[in-house]
Amino acid sequence: MAAQPVSPPPQPGDPASASVPGQATAADGPVPAPAGRGRRMATPSGPSLSPSRAADFKTCPLLFRFRTVDKLPETPSADQVRGTLIHAVLERLFDLPAAGRTPEAAAALVAPEWEKLVAQEPELASLFAAEPPVTAGTSVAAGPPVAAGPSAAAGPSAAAGPSAAAGPSAAAGPSGAAAPSSAPAGAGGPAVPGSPAARTGDARPSPAAGGGLMRDPAAVAAEADATGQAALIDVPSGAAEAARIAAFLSGARDLLAGYFAVEDPRRLEPAERESLISTMIGDELLLRGYIDRLDVSPAGDLRVVDYKTGGAPRQAFEGRALFQLKFYALVLWRTRGVVPRALRLLYLKDAEALDYSPEAGELERFERTLLALSQAIERAKRDRDFRPKPSRLCGWCSHQSLCPEFGGTPPPYPETVPISDLTPDAEPDRVGTLLRDDPLD
Repeated sequence: MAAQPVSPPPQPGDPASASVPGQATAADGPVPAPAGRGRRMATPSGPSLSPSRAADFKTCPLLFRFRTVDKLPETPSADQVRGTLIHAVLERLFDLPAAGRTPEAAAALVAPEWEKLVAQEPELASLFAAEPPVTAGTSVAAGPPVAAGPSAAAGPSAAAGPSAAAGPSAAAGPSGAAAPSSAPAGAGGPAVPGSPAARTGDARPSPAAGGGLMRDPAAVAAEADATGQAALIDVPSGAAEAARIAAFLSGARDLLAGYFAVEDPRRLEPAERESLISTMIGDELLLRGYIDRLDVSPAGDLRVVDYKTGGAPRQAFEGRALFQLKFYALVLWRTRGVVPRALRLLYLKDAEALDYSPEAGELERFERTLLALSQAIERAKRDRDFRPKPSRLCGWCSHQSLCPEFGGTPPPYPETVPISDLTPDAEPDRVGTLLRDDPLD
């Protein structure tokens, strides 16, 4: 069943507002979820999966190895950090009394939540400290922000059409890459014969220029959008950092306007926010992850809500996002005995909501898929065989310098890897990872 677009919500006072399926209202208050049959686990003692790590292995086994086995550091992009900030603001918004959850109140939370993030992760301030270096040809020097100068600004001249500035979700499908003549500086060029792009027929940039990080045009546009490069024309160099931060925070406030276009938080009382859920399946695999928001209706219907700060995706990216929500739906079904009535993706940039209604039989098949995926991961660990899987998503990866598809060599496989290091992070998918809006999710 395909995800269906959702119309904007009825406004307060509209008679239809009392009949939105699965929606708990402020007047109703949260309703306790029914007791379930699954088993919750506080710490993993064997194989474990989170939605992000499962999706990593499906996308590229070598990416899974870099993140989970080698635990290579990844500097978050401004686009990812903006997603983290938006998630924090929306979580705090529901701490306010229902009547106070207004666009103005949400906008007022942006600056203080940003200050909290910088206090927790001081290196985030460096994202806006200097103009990013750019090498010649098609290569962009590694490190955020990726886009440089007004020529990389979001907009029709920045990538292949206005939609390219919509972020990672606007860049789905082999045909979605920008043409070389319209790509921003550093966004990549045509495939060179013999290159991975030429061999696989995908549209990701070629590493032929060497020496830098090869970026998908949409990744460059998303970063330019997040850092506010368009606002830096004619800004004196000494004021550029403050201008970038101001543009970054302004862009976050703009995204919040997209949230209010699809939901009225005054009519909602979420049962849970940023909630860790977990269960064992098949007596062998621990599933766990954090849900952005769980709504429970007075009748006990569950709705899982996930915020996305990019644009609404095309089919390939929508499938990856629904994989994440099906993961949550399975855990909720096994722990609470209730199949969620709706899985909702809120795309703030496009002010669009997509709803999907899973069925028990579908979740049973998905459970078998996760068990098979876990077994494939265990085989890869045992054989130390994590092969790259080239696709246009390579244009979003920060580990290209170590990837054979880009002429790199992975680091030596760790001789001893504790079991705890082969499972997902202790707090998967949390704001603290600063990867809340991983473009691959």
